[in-house]
Amino acid sequence: MATFKVGSLGDYLREQRRIAQLSIRQLADAAGVSNPYLSQIERGLRKPSAEILQQIAKGLRISAETLYVRAGILDERDGGLEVTAAILADGSINERQKQVLVDIYEAFRKENGVAQAGTGSADDHDQDTGPRTHSTPRKDDHVVEE
Repeated sequence: MATFKVGSLGDYLREQRRIAQLSIRQLADAAGVSNPYLSQIERGLRKPSAEILQQIAKGLRISAETLYVRAGILDERDGGLEVTAAILADGSINERQKQVLVDIYEAFRKENGVAQAGTGSADDHDQDTGPRTHSTPRKDDHVVEE
């Protein structure tokens, strides 16, 4: 798998904008910021606030967390950003497909984080498939047919 490395926040934003096939004007409009301001961010002349980064992330349809890490607002977690970056850098899938994959990946990460920190019993959670719904038997369940 190819490694996706970008030096600065501005370079990263520019790369993501190009991947999304957006002009500076299109992204600025989608994010609700001015063209010159977005251009200055991409060139490293301005450091945007967390709120502006969130707006830009929405315009790019990427995780705001990714931009927060790139801007130094958050510390990088355990490799999840590498997966997200790889999905977003893949030119063989369209933007909608990328967003769906990222959303699913983040949902699984969130679910697993909640499951590890939760107080549910082992019987109510299956390591491979998440929370159990008691209406669906598993191969190791004993089913009594009437």
